[in-house]
Amino acid sequence: MIPIPTITTERLVLRAPCAHDHAPFAAFYASEAAQFVGGPMRDFEVWRYMAEVIGHWQLRGFGRWMVERKDRPGAIGLVGLHAPLDWPEPEVGWMLWDGNGRGYAAEAGRAARSHAYGKLGMRTLISSIAPGNAASIRVAEGLGATLEPDPFEHPKFGTMSVYRHPAPEALA
Repeated sequence: MIPIPTITTERLVLRAPCAHDHAPFAAFYASEAAQFVGGPMRDFEVWRYMAEVIGHWQLRGFGRWMVERKDRPGAIGLVGLHAPLDWPEPEVGWMLWDGNGRGYAAEAGRAARSHAYGKLGMRTLISSIAPGNAASIRVAEGLGATLEPDPFEHPKFGTMSVYRHPAPEALA
């Protein structure tokens, strides 16, 4: 079993998903807020999705973390690295269900990207974003990602915009 590292930032902890994260994750996916990330989903579908998130770590050696604020325990989102078979290349992605507008998505996304470029030696990352997801586009652009001319056609989610992150040397 691959250990999932814990990453801390100034205000956040990125940690392995666990069973008690199901309730806030399911509440997010039951709401309209999940419209840009495959939702809404039923409770049992969210449980399976959490298992997929954990399994990604085992299959790829990297993945997504649950995000908590340092000053208040409890998951506020899911952020990290994602590269399933139906993705064009590895991505850094974020979904926050608590704390929107406070910069948490950018802070956690930056930490995940640093981990990918530093610890994992990745050379490039994208963020795939559903059209109309203005908040996610702002995060990507705030991290220096730029819109690629060709969208990504996902077999389930349809057309996704692709934002390319700066290469590691450009961030140095």
